Amino acid sequence: MNITQLARLPFSGNGAWSELRRLDLSIPFLAWVVVVPLSFLPPVLLYYAGTHYGDGFVQGFGDKEWRFITTILFLAELLTFFVMGWLIHAVMNSQQLTMSYRDAYLLAAIAPLPLWLSSLALLVPALAVSVVAVFAGLFLSCALVYQGVRSLCGRTDNDVEVMSATYTVMAASLLAWGVLMAMVWGF
Repeated sequence: MNITQLARLPFSGNGAWSELRRLDLSIPFLAWVVVVPLSFLPPVLLYYAGTHYGDGFVQGFGDKEWRFITTILFLAELLTFFVMGWLIHAVMNSQQLTMSYRDAYLLAAIAPLPLWLSSLALLVPALAVSVVAVFAGLFLSCALVYQGVRSLCGRTDNDVEVMSATYTVMAASLLAWGVLMAMVWGF
């Protein structure tokens, strides 16, 4: 699997997803090789932005306890992966769709990639750049969920059951993301 195939995941049907599925990645492999390293990006970059930009980025941004906040954020991201994998599996199997635990955790590991990568915008000391990157990351993450559910369940475009399950997973994902962001701003 190369970068081109990964970039096609949010927009493609079964081709790129079936290639990813053929790799037969285990849940521990996904956790240690994909989730843990990429979960470091947002806390590290948020710590960098908080300690280097301070109030020039956002008013009150420099007065926060960034070590504590970013540690909790990292741990919450890891917990979210395991909860989302379980939730995806539960939602798919309750909606007459069939998805294995391995496929559910594959989707839970791949779907937040754009959000993790959107944290790279924190290297630019401009709030507008970060906001645009986050919204682009949210859009791509939602597209990954839809295409992943559709492809991993072996369904066609415009399948109502896939759309319903996707909306449920996206709602839970956005809720989890919102809680993580509220936690960052709340502390």
